[in-house]
Amino acid sequence: MRIIFTCGGSAGHVNPALAVAQQFEAHHPGCEILFIGAERGMERRLVEQAGYPIKTVKVSTFERGFSWKILKHDIASAVKVPMGQHEAAKIIREFRPDLVVGTGGYASFPAVREAARRRIPTAIHESNVYPGLTTRTLAGKVDLVMVGFPEAAAYYKGVAKRVAVTGTPVREEFFSLTRQQARLELDIADSQPLVISFWGSQGAGHMSARTVDLLQKWDDEGRRFHYIHAAGRDIDDMPGELERRGIKVTDQEVRAYIDDMPRVMAAADLVICRAGASTLGELTALGKPAILVPSPFVAANHQYKNAKVMADRGGAVLIEEAGCTGEQLYDTAIELLADGARRSAMGKAMKELAAPHAAEDIYGELMKILK
Repeated sequence: MRIIFTCGGSAGHVNPALAVAQQFEAHHPGCEILFIGAERGMERRLVEQAGYPIKTVKVSTFERGFSWKILKHDIASAVKVPMGQHEAAKIIREFRPDLVVGTGGYASFPAVREAARRRIPTAIHESNVYPGLTTRTLAGKVDLVMVGFPEAAAYYKGVAKRVAVTGTPVREEFFSLTRQQARLELDIADSQPLVISFWGSQGAGHMSARTVDLLQKWDDEGRRFHYIHAAGRDIDDMPGELERRGIKVTDQEVRAYIDDMPRVMAAADLVICRAGASTLGELTALGKPAILVPSPFVAANHQYKNAKVMADRGGAVLIEEAGCTGEQLYDTAIELLADGARRSAMGKAMKELAAPHAAEDIYGELMKILK
């Protein structure tokens, strides 16, 4: 059996594909798995780190707006479409897959489209409540559309051949450690809380600045805590800014990326982050209370829609970025850390939203279209 997974743009598109790939390996030892991603995407690092081969195609994003700069960007992106399509066709012709699965991002478009044209079984998975452009474009061409939220199914009515609500898959590593085991592996031997924060796999400069403000207030008040922040592309600036301000927070750590997210999230007492669907899948799987600041720079404000589902169910505190300050993040975090009963209730609410068998359920749905 040969399967192609195609995805890119963010960890939120890549990690669900990795989780389902693990299912195929478990059920079909010896099956051949290949990933297709963008030529300059971060997916290469994540996929190779997980031990899978990956080939790349030329794709680029399309931006919304009316300016000369955006127009030039979108024209350049349009030029790459036939190039990426040709490269995807060559990969599919040589690999001869039995199944092609797209999990989001522009990188998934050419391979899924080409496979559908060749009548190879195809499926796409959309983690967000509101479908992205790639998903909307491909929905009527593929054999199966899978969605992470029940609320999302309505968007495909009358368009998709078949829709299945599966939840968003989470890698098996997220279920391997208890909080105490994870803290020991991180060399956290005391009882001080661990707070983690990240603003998406690429980072966000303005939100990293607010994180510095949060740490400034924590340092000013002399509170003890453990803190891990993933700065993404802001890693070159943030540590220097902390040093410039003289912030010497106990056990505070800034990384470029949290490569061991299953361990770090399992150990955390509170998570401060964006509201990408893959991240929310991980939070619900582990039952972690969260402060969610959805990115306003995404299509149809879909992260806000994701976060509102979590907040309405009691699992998270929703703060919109427009009014968000480091002081507000600090005050909210301190309030939650001081109220163990509330955090416990939030964790329970998160767990109730989890889809712990999503990867297995997706595997079952994919086997149906293979048969």
